Amino acid sequence: MKTIQITIDEPLLAEVDKLVQAMNTARSAFIREALHLAIKRHRMLLEEQRHARGYAQHPVEPGEFDVWTNEQSWGEL
Repeated sequence: MKTIQITIDEPLLAEVDKLVQAMNTARSAFIREALHLAIKRHRMLLEEQRHARGYAQHPVEPGEFDVWTNEQSWGEL
């Protein structure tokens, strides 16, 4: 692991410290997890954008997925 220095405003640090205490964890562990989640969220956003571009370039054709209509189950509506 590498030690880094960050700047954080006091109100945000106070919130982090409250959560860290409630979760019985360390500030560093909490921040590491928050960074992992932010990276995961960013990757997901990029993937969603890639999918949207793909569907924009190659829209679904009428009847393309009709064969699956009877296979779908939406439960009780």
